[in-house]
Amino acid sequence: MNIVCLDLEGVLVPEIWIAFSQASGIPELKRTTRDEPDYDKLMRWRLGILKEHGLGLKEIQETIAKIDPLPGAKEFLDELRKITQVIIISDTFTQFATPLMEKLGWPTIFCNSLVVADNGEITDFKMRIENSKLTTVKALQSIGYETIAAGDSYNDLGMIQASKAGFLFRSTEQIKADHPELPAFEEYSDFLEAIKKAL
Repeated sequence: MNIVCLDLEGVLVPEIWIAFSQASGIPELKRTTRDEPDYDKLMRWRLGILKEHGLGLKEIQETIAKIDPLPGAKEFLDELRKITQVIIISDTFTQFATPLMEKLGWPTIFCNSLVVADNGEITDFKMRIENSKLTTVKALQSIGYETIAAGDSYNDLGMIQASKAGFLFRSTEQIKADHPELPAFEEYSDFLEAIKKAL
């Protein structure tokens, strides 16, 4: 029994924080897990910047409403879901992901949640589980699944390396150089073929 575990941002949809950085004119918010491996540190830093600028969930959701999946992503996902089970495992939050899941045809996603005050300020975040991507892949393996995993960032490496097959998709030159053992793809067609061969 195979199951494919995919990262969301950078693989199927644009990076939400980069889009919000551009929309809000705050360049510091461009920093992502491609730059900062420590997700907790990254999120606390982001929440500090949002507070400093008086921005909350509403403003981020307005940006997300304008984000579309990457060109070819929905078609790739539709094809993949015809041949195997797919779960998106993301460090994003349900409050961010839901409109994007609608545009992708409602695939299954495991992600985290934000703590939002009545005035819309994001005061905290709740991770579903520690080291969520690797922990989820190991849990799937413990109930009889063989996992195939792919992502683009530092926080994807654990699940990729723990899977029977793992891939980088549109990753950074640095991550590709650090992990030459991982097949790296730029196009959905090549990526789909590689997953099919691994199934």
